[in-house]
Amino acid sequence: MSILFKRYFVSRLLVFLISIFTIISCQQKVRDTFPDGTAIPNWFSDTTKIDVTILGKMYLVSDYGAISDDSTLNTEVIQNLINQVSAEGGGVIVIPKGAFRSGALFFKTNTHLHLEEGGILKGSDDISDYPMQASRMEGQNLEYFPALINAYNVPGFTITGKGTIDGNGKKYWEAFWQRRKENPQCTNLEVSRPRLVFIWGCDSVYIQDVHLQNTGFWTTHLYQCNYAKILDVYIFAPRTPIPAPSSDAIDLDVCSNILVRGCYMSVNDDAIALKGGKGPWADNDPDNGENTNILIEDNTFGFCHSALTCGSESIHNRNILMRNCKVDEVARLIHLKMRPDTPQKYEYITMENIEGNGVNCIYIRPWTQFFDLKGRETPPLSVSENITFRNIKMKVKSFTNIGITEHDRLQSFTFENVEIEAENPGIDTAVFDGIVLDNVVVNGKLL
Repeated sequence: MSILFKRYFVSRLLVFLISIFTIISCQQKVRDTFPDGTAIPNWFSDTTKIDVTILGKMYLVSDYGAISDDSTLNTEVIQNLINQVSAEGGGVIVIPKGAFRSGALFFKTNTHLHLEEGGILKGSDDISDYPMQASRMEGQNLEYFPALINAYNVPGFTITGKGTIDGNGKKYWEAFWQRRKENPQCTNLEVSRPRLVFIWGCDSVYIQDVHLQNTGFWTTHLYQCNYAKILDVYIFAPRTPIPAPSSDAIDLDVCSNILVRGCYMSVNDDAIALKGGKGPWADNDPDNGENTNILIEDNTFGFCHSALTCGSESIHNRNILMRNCKVDEVARLIHLKMRPDTPQKYEYITMENIEGNGVNCIYIRPWTQFFDLKGRETPPLSVSENITFRNIKMKVKSFTNIGITEHDRLQSFTFENVEIEAENPGIDTAVFDGIVLDNVVVNGKLL
């Protein structure tokens, strides 16, 4: 074979390989988009963990007077350390091996939390250790109990390590169910109980590797946050023997550009709930807003009321992509709560490459618990549109459980490559204004 021929052969091979690479790259770019077709930024594909050593000096709470006997209240010692570290330029507050009990802690500028393996930050079960202040709960800004871990306007705040934040919620759960027994109509806020983590107005947040468990109320609540990554986090709250009420794993409340990846979630309420405001004029309240560009991928869901929920306090969710997830014993894969007293728009939501089992695959119904039109004569319109289910394989009791009112709209729903085994296999196509069924197989039959 001549040298010229070899050079020609090699050059043609390179051209061919470059062409193939270009085609694959273009296909990948087409596929790797949010539901509205916009490209997913590279920020979402960077799952590099935070190296805690670059965040500043490490401060072990035990070196500054915190005692790990599981009974001493260490709130003042740890808070003083946080304040000192922030004043001196910043650093990392470290929970070493052992159990350290505390009330509400407030992280300041340039401070972070790291929990060493075997380290436990355990919440006080006395609500007086969580003094009420300005907060956000259930779609409204109000005076309320803070969480165990709080960060208000702390850009770059991180929670890292393989240790545990334990809400120690048993007494709060018992009090809630006793109150419900006395008054079945009591609201969630009538029983005093704290969340586990509350992060307000923070950008570039990282929560990675930690165990979050046994919260008194919601587990992880992000409000008005942008560019947050929750990576490889274990979140748990029990359903037996005492169910942990309202123990949502992750509540995203007026947030944008959020990545939830590699997590395990099993709680006695919604796993991931999208919030944002409630009430007949909620869309005009500057404290409220939309959730946009939310990527939920490579997660595992144990028991929960729903893997993904829109509502019950939510006005606008757009570009929500949940993919490559497994579910086991979920009550609902997705729950669209159509709240009669709140204008809602749930749009460009895609669920793809999901397999597992549960009670309901798709659940869409009015959410009438505690709603109030506040004098408005006509309920506002709620619209769910451009919702896609692709490559779904589930064994459930009901494929769909849907009931809407004259004030709800379900528009442009797509079911593609869906395989369902169900006791109740029906889907009422008449409730949709535009539905596409492409290779949808239920109980072995093509719809």
